[in-house]
Amino acid sequence: MTKRSGGQFHGKTRNLVRHHMPSSLKIADKIKSFEVGDKVAIIPKSTYRDAPHPRFKGRIGEVIEKRGSAYVVKVRIMNATRKLIVPVIHLEKV
Repeated sequence: MTKRSGGQFHGKTRNLVRHHMPSSLKIADKIKSFEVGDKVAIIPKSTYRDAPHPRFKGRIGEVIEKRGSAYVVKVRIMNATRKLIVPVIHLEKV
């Protein structure tokens, strides 16, 4: 019998916990809005639903467009650029 992988957050939950902030999300976190061209920081909250991958934690990117209730964010890593679809609760304005 093979061992389960545990998913992308296996062993990473300790890094996602924010001890200095309450764990409950506020209404203001869910109704934030950004304009195209705004600089935002990707801060994965402790809710795992639709959270970006932990490798993008703390990265600063630029909002390209709004897609549904989420935003498309262009993040630059070394010489590569990535486009991420991130829900608004995981974004903070820089």
